[in-house]
Amino acid sequence: MELTVQIASKKHFIYAQSICTMMEEAAKVRGTGIAKRTPEYLIRKMEEGKAVIVVHEDAPIGFCYIESWGGQQYVANSGLIVHPDYRGYGLAKKIKKAIFKLSRKKYPNAKIFGITTSLPVMKINSELGYKPVTFSELTTDDEFWKGCQSCRNYDILVRTERKYCLCTGMLYDPLAKAKAKAAAEKAKESKEAVPAI
Repeated sequence: MELTVQIASKKHFIYAQSICTMMEEAAKVRGTGIAKRTPEYLIRKMEEGKAVIVVHEDAPIGFCYIESWGGQQYVANSGLIVHPDYRGYGLAKKIKKAIFKLSRKKYPNAKIFGITTSLPVMKINSELGYKPVTFSELTTDDEFWKGCQSCRNYDILVRTERKYCLCTGMLYDPLAKAKAKAAAEKAKESKEAVPAI
C-alpha cells in the first residue's frame, strides 16, 4: 500500500472535522489529554501551508501541523495522528519526517520541540536529532502551555509550576552542532594556553 504524505492545502479543508474527531478518539483510548483543536484552527494551518496530511480512499488517515512560539524562536510539530487502521506501516515516522523537514524549511533557525508520553514518538524524535530536555529548556510562551489544559494530567503541570509532568520534553536545536564545535575549540585553546610545568 503506497501512502503519500503531502503538504495540506485548501483541497483538504473538508477533512478538518474528521481529523479533530480522530485526535479526540485517540486521546480517549490512550487515557491522556491532547490539546484540543477546532476544525477552523486546522483549516488555518492548512491555509498557511503549515500542515501535512495523508489521504487514502478519500479519507484522512494521518496528519500533523506546525505551531510557532516565542517570536518564532521555537517550533512545535503538533497533533500527530494516524488512523488506528493504518498503524504499524511506518506512517507516523513518514509524517514526522515530512513535518520536521517542512519546519526546518519554514523556520531554519528555530528550535523544534515537543512533549509526549508516546514511546514510538520519542524514538522517531531521537532519530531526527531531538534530545530529551527539562521543561525549562522549552518555550515559556503561555499560549503553548494553555494547550495542556485539556490534558487529564494538567494538575501535575500546575503543581510543579511547569517544571515537569508525565510528558517527556524533547528538543532539536539546529545550532547544537555549531555550539558543541565552538565549545570544543575553546576548550582546546584553553588547554594549549596553559604553560607546561
